[in-house]
Order: sequence, then C-alpha cells, then structure tokens
Amino acid sequence: MNSNDYVKYITQTVVKYIDQPKDERKKYRLEKKDRREPFLFKWFGVIPYALAAMVKKKDRK
Repeated sequence: MNSNDYVKYITQTVVKYIDQPKDERKKYRLEKKDRREPFLFKWFGVIPYALAAMVKKKDRK
C-alpha cells in the first residue's frame, strides 16, 4: 500500500465518520467502550480471573 492509498483510506474514513449524525457517533463510541476488554484481562490475561473465581468458589463453601 503506497502512501496515496493510505491517505485516501484515512480521508474516506474521517469523512464517513463526520457525515454521521452526532447521536450515531455517540452510540458507536458507547458500544465500542462496552466491547472493550476489562483492564485486568487486557494486561494480565486469564490469571486474575482464575484467581477471582477460586476465591469466590471458596467463599461460597
């Protein structure tokens, strides 16, 4: 991909985003935020969740 194609793609993406109504942009941002992985999982993987599950299981007994 040469630089002209990249600039064209970025320009199209920005124009498409700006042409959307404000409510749709806000809705998209909120949906994107909800789809994001939790902090612990993103930075430390499955280990914190496994430990938390073990602690919860232990507390129930």
